[in-house]
Amino acid sequence: MPIPQGTSAVDRTLLRDDVFRRLRDAIVDGTFQPGEQLKDGELASWLGVSRTPVREALLRLAGSGLVVALPGRSTTVSAVDAQTVRDARDVIAAMHQLAVRQATGRLDADDVRRMRDANRRFASAVKSGDVAAALSADEELHRVPVAVLGNQALEAVLEQFDPVVRRAERMRFSVDGGTSVAQHEQLIDLIEAGDADGAASVAFDIWHSLDAGDASEA
Repeated sequence: MPIPQGTSAVDRTLLRDDVFRRLRDAIVDGTFQPGEQLKDGELASWLGVSRTPVREALLRLAGSGLVVALPGRSTTVSAVDAQTVRDARDVIAAMHQLAVRQATGRLDADDVRRMRDANRRFASAVKSGDVAAALSADEELHRVPVAVLGNQALEAVLEQFDPVVRRAERMRFSVDGGTSVAQHEQLIDLIEAGDADGAASVAFDIWHSLDAGDASEA
């Protein structure tokens, strides 16, 4: 397994969640490819931690469907499977629909401004073909109503299933993300107008529009 070079080690004082997020992000951004074997010793050396938090992170990643773990044998990055993406997409769409419906009316002018700023950066990234920046800006935009709502159960569901959808979104944004820019603007306008049902409907459509079939890999 090739290990990325020049990446700073995780601070030893950081929690297990940080190891999990680093490994999760490396799978989502394609650093670790589908079918690639993940060895806890090599990953521990890369991150500058012991094997214990790495093993715990790999178990969590298996629960999210990002890796396939065979106890006593191997752990490999999972393929981007259409049905898995479809199932995760449906859950994610429902969670964002709920978050937007309940958060609309609570978001203030600064929250709306942050969403518009994120969408401007998203549009710029899509136009320039910077998929990583597009994903980052898209995530920032959608996190605003989720953060304002503050529903920890909802956030836990998103954390588990969002990475599966993000892998598929990476493929979509590399081809065409222009439609999402307009959908984002519509979402923000409805939130600003206080139309909770309309905004929730658009939020659902944004996530549910992901074509899981196009995301699958052989």
